Amino acid sequence: MGVGVLSSSYYPRFSPSLWCGRFRYLKSPCIRCCTTLSVPTSSDTQSLTPSPSVKKRVVSGVQPTGSIHLGNYFGAIKNWVALQNTYDTLFFIVDLHAITLPYDVQQLSKATKSTAAIYLACGVDPSKASVFVQSHVRAHVELMWLLSSTTPIGWLNKMIQFKEKSRKAGDEEVGVALLTYPVLMASDILLYQSDLVPVGEDQKQHLELTRDLAERVNNLYGGRKWKKLGGRGGTIFKVPEPLIPPAGARIMSLTDGLSKMSKSAPSDQSRINILDSKELIANKIKRCKTDSFPGMEFDNPERPECNNLLSIYQLISGKTKEEVVQECQSMNWGTFKALLADALIDHLHPIQVRYEEIMSDSGYLDEVLADGAKTATEIADATLHNVYQAMGFCRRQ
Repeated sequence: MGVGVLSSSYYPRFSPSLWCGRFRYLKSPCIRCCTTLSVPTSSDTQSLTPSPSVKKRVVSGVQPTGSIHLGNYFGAIKNWVALQNTYDTLFFIVDLHAITLPYDVQQLSKATKSTAAIYLACGVDPSKASVFVQSHVRAHVELMWLLSSTTPIGWLNKMIQFKEKSRKAGDEEVGVALLTYPVLMASDILLYQSDLVPVGEDQKQHLELTRDLAERVNNLYGGRKWKKLGGRGGTIFKVPEPLIPPAGARIMSLTDGLSKMSKSAPSDQSRINILDSKELIANKIKRCKTDSFPGMEFDNPERPECNNLLSIYQLISGKTKEEVVQECQSMNWGTFKALLADALIDHLHPIQVRYEEIMSDSGYLDEVLADGAKTATEIADATLHNVYQAMGFCRRQ
């Protein structure tokens, strides 16, 4: 719901003054429906623990293109497992976003179900969270069109993803969907009256647009204007807040410690996929980029690969940073790589076993997705009704 990574100094703080009618995009990178682990940078962001008296709603999703890798797992899905216990959660597979760039038509449906199965295998519980496919709730597209009518094109032209992708592919090769992608993302969030949206430091630009669109629609069509049309009046959309995941390390590429692990990277060697076999995991770790420094250490800017691999081991093992330092600081690369490969294989094996069980029972998976879509549709249709009413449409009786 990202392609670039900038330091936290590039981002505006999420303070009330940020949203006083001015839209700030020029220095913020974009996001692609996934989350990354980030360190909170201000006291005004939300924590992962809600008020005990209010169960707030959280929505998030991941594209079904490419393989789900460690970055997706630690940056998004593993956090969802914690969130579902204390929030009203909706987690969906954003298949409509997957067609904004060229894709394999034959694989889209299969990849969508596979992604849903990975959600469940990683611990997302359909008795606690609604799990569904974005395109199964038609209100996403309907609300997107309504929001498009109030979205200044200048806002979209400033989105970093569109500028980068269109420059690379050329205007004749880029579809309109890439330009309007952020409006669909805003629809995904606003449709469910979301209180909180999990974001990382590289994912704030689209949430900024969503917040501004919510306020714009509320100002244009809400309040007394809506009440005169028979509505309840007041605000049409909640203005969502960012939900900053717990502090942790961003997962970087195995071939370049300065680049984020990505589905779109041309080499599969650059990532550990959730469904990689134990032989493939061992081979990737054995071949991953290292350095010639002695010992192992965190946070040395001259050793990005060392920091990344130690961070992965810390997350996989569940150990503290201090415990990892004490265990690994005197190791050579050969010893550490063997340790890391074994830890990855042990951690991912039960997820892979559960994934195969889910995929072998298509009836169960279809039922989970149908139930999730039903719950989501009930919420979405209520929002959509209000928007149509506030915008003056003659609704079908």
